[in-house]
Parts: sequence; C-alpha cells; structure tokens
Amino acid sequence: MKITFVASGSEQLGITLLANIAREHGHEVSLAFSAALFKDLGIPRLIHMFDDTPYVLEKIREEQPDVLAFSALTASYQWMLLIAREAKKILPNVKTVFGGVHVSAVPENVVVKPEVDYVVVGEGEYAFMDILNAIASGDHYTPIQNTRFINPKGELVRGVQKGFNQELDVLPYYTKELWENDTLVEDFCITMASRGCPYRCTFCFNNFFAELPDDKKNKGKYVRARSVEHVIDELKTVKSRYAHVKWIDFEDDIFTVNKPWLKEFLIRYKEEIDIPFQCLTHPRYMDDEMATWLKEAGCQWVQIGVQTMDEEFKNQNLKRYEKSSHIDKAMSAMIKAGLKVKVDHMLGLPGEPMEAQELARQLYAEHCPARIQVFWTCFLPGTELLKEGIEKGIVSKEQEERLNEGIDFFFFNNPDNIKDPMQIRIYQGYEMLFKIYPLLPKNIRKKLTEKSVRWIPGALKKWVGILADIINALRNKNPDMISYLRYYAFHCTNHLLRKMRLPTMKPSTIKPVSLLQEVDAARKNIRA
Repeated sequence: MKITFVASGSEQLGITLLANIAREHGHEVSLAFSAALFKDLGIPRLIHMFDDTPYVLEKIREEQPDVLAFSALTASYQWMLLIAREAKKILPNVKTVFGGVHVSAVPENVVVKPEVDYVVVGEGEYAFMDILNAIASGDHYTPIQNTRFINPKGELVRGVQKGFNQELDVLPYYTKELWENDTLVEDFCITMASRGCPYRCTFCFNNFFAELPDDKKNKGKYVRARSVEHVIDELKTVKSRYAHVKWIDFEDDIFTVNKPWLKEFLIRYKEEIDIPFQCLTHPRYMDDEMATWLKEAGCQWVQIGVQTMDEEFKNQNLKRYEKSSHIDKAMSAMIKAGLKVKVDHMLGLPGEPMEAQELARQLYAEHCPARIQVFWTCFLPGTELLKEGIEKGIVSKEQEERLNEGIDFFFFNNPDNIKDPMQIRIYQGYEMLFKIYPLLPKNIRKKLTEKSVRWIPGALKKWVGILADIINALRNKNPDMISYLRYYAFHCTNHLLRKMRLPTMKPSTIKPVSLLQEVDAARKNIRA
C-alpha cells in the first residue's frame, strides 16, 4: 500500500521508525511536511502569511495514499485533524491512523472523531503493521493490539494494551530517508539509544505512558536500551550517507541512566563516529566519571532538568526525589569537565513557595549553566499535574476540555493561570535573570537579585530575556539555536519560492549510495 506520514515542525522519531518498518514490509512511504513557521512564537499575522497547509494537502493529492498516518502532540493535534478532514474530501477512501503522545493521553476523545479511523495508544510499531494488514484484508471488526477504532456497526473496538517492547534491536534504525527533502538532516541528526524513564514526574508524559499496559504485572521493563552495536551501526549508516553531519542529538529521557552501557558506548563512539553530540541527563545519573567520559567522547552540551529547588515541594508534588545536593554535584561535575550545561527551569508550579525561585537563583549564580531554559508551567493532558490543577481550581473544566482537544496549548509564556499580579511580576523578574545570568560574571550574578529588576515593566523584561537568550546562544554556538535559525531561513525562503512558483532549495548533500543497501548490510552484521 501507499502510506503518507503527515508531520509538523520537525522530524519525529516515531514516524521515522514506522516508515522504516513499513518500507521493510514492502509498502511505499512518503512524507507530507509542514514547517509550522511562527506557530511556536504565536504571531498570528506571520502564521497566516507562512501557512503551508495548502502545500501539505497538495502533496497528499499527488501521492494518492491508501493510508495517512499522524503522530500528534497537543500543539499539533487540531491542525492534524484539519488535514485528515480535508484529505478525506480529496480521497474519500483513504484511511487515517492517529498515534502519538496526545492521542495516548486521551484516546477516547480522538477515536470518536469522524476523520479518524484508527487510534494507536502507546508503542505502535507492531500495532501499525496489524492495522495495515487489517486495512488490506478489509477486516473492520477484529481487535488490534494497542489500537482502538469504531467498527461499521458504530461499536468501539478496543484491542488489548500490550506490555512494552523489550527487544529494541530487532527494530529498524532511525535512518532519515523520509526526511531528506524537508528537514536539515545534516544540521541535527536525532536518535534514541533507549526508551523510557525511571521517573514519573507529574508534569511529564511518562507519568501516564508507563502505566498504559493492561497487565500491570507483566508489562515488562519500561526503561530499555538498544545494544551498543545497534546504535553504533546506525550512526555509521547515517555518517556514510550524509556528507556533513554537524551534530548528533540523543533524545533519550536520560542518556546516562546505565553507567556500564554508557562507558562502553562512549569509547566506541569516539573511535568510530567522532561527531559532536548532545544529550539529556538527570541529577541522580551524573558524576565526575560520567561527565569526563562524555567530554572525552565529543559531547559538548548536556541538558538537565532542575525545575524547582524546593526539595519538599518537588518530592510531594512533582514526584522528583533528587536532593538539592544532587543537583549541585551534577552541575559542578559537568562544568568542571568542560561540558556546556542547559538547564530546564519551571515557573508557576501550583503550590510552589516563591522562595524556591530564590534558591534556584543562588544555585545558578554559583554554578551558572551555559543556558537556562525557562518554561511557564504547562498542563499536559493525561498527567497528574493537570488533575491536581483541576482539583485546586487552577485549571477550569472548560480549560481541561480545551487542552484535551488541543485547542489551547501554552508552553513558554503562560502566566494566565496565576491570579496575583505581584506574583506574576516576581516570576517575570526571575525569568529575565535566569536568561541573562549566563552572560554575566559570577560577582555580578551574586549581587543581581529579583528585587534589583522588579521595577522593570513585564513586557520589557520579556524582551530583554529573549534578546539575552539569543545573544548567549549565538556566543556559545548553541546547536539548538543555530539549527533553529537555519531552519527558519531555509523554510521561509522555500515558502516564498513556492509562492513565486520557482524551484525550491534542497536541504541535504547525500552521497550517491543506496540507504537500504547500507541498512541491510549493517543489520546483517549485527545478526552475525
């Protein structure tokens, strides 16, 4: 069959994997991609000006797929429903499959949508193939694992929610053939060496995703790793295909969770791959040895979540059980090793004492990260944090419904649920401080407190923070920011070229060799 995957904003590893599995089974795959320009910045005029939805629909019309597949986040869900509706007008017989984090959080909301034919909940690599087989055979009644759908009689069919896949090495590599014409693959090659997280932070999708299987006793390990050999051979394949890969981005929830695996992998990575990379870690999974290994292997940036520095609050309300001393030691180890540290910090957590912001300020003044990424608290569907927000009256029932439907979504700048104007003003002061701190010497950081900037208007604080963040990112050659700016330059230019009916630019320089031949050879080597 012909399968077209619909994606928005960036490569999604789930789509990459499903496309490669489908291709291995003889299906023809293609991509209908939206650059989603300016949606992350929330600028309506520019969003409208650079809306590429017509091109996405035209791509679907050209491909004439039998199946359209979507992996939805809360922010992209409504747009994907729109694409599915319009696509069914163009191709009345096309079947739509919806999966992804948002869908897994609220499957009962999604399965009833008339433009949605199948809903995949949780891990979908085996479910997706079962769905394709059911479509091919015309079977609209037999339950499918990890899947829900409405049969021709109007009845909900719910397949058993299976345990987590324990054999990751049998799956294809995250090779990038699907994305080559639409994303800057060589700028930032993303992959994952493992799945799952040992923690259940109340604001994170792992909070509910880890509990999806029906059989709780036999759901299998949630934290699972691919073999070192499997990851290295994938990266060899990528390196041999793309001429100028600048960065490898490991998107594992905690890349350093298995110390023996990490040591073996980093030795081989340096010897056989030797491309700058970045990864994510956790205060409980970082020490002097691991920081040194990462640096020696070519790691340049490490991202770590701090979120709040109030131990009692984070233990009781966020299910984060690290101590402040763990954060202090982890940051000290990484900075001492010469790694550039990116910190995630949250503002406006329900019930958090304001003193927690001052404790964080003191930490950042002493052990200043290369970048502090500040997020206003975001209530995500399916999470305990959203339930708590509803119970405390912070989130209304109407807001919950709009979140579950993907109508409202806020991330970077959302003080809306905080009622006290002074509290908002104080938070805005800390937000600005955290963004300018990496530009300041230590003696000034220690003296510059929230009270020092409280007099500055909120709008000005925001723009000072944004400007400081951009300057700091460029000064530090932060790959996220550089890739982001190149992404916008590339896609804005192509959008204007399309408007003028001129040929568009191609993003990648690809060596003239068959990707499938490389993949087959590498996988045969592993099996041998």
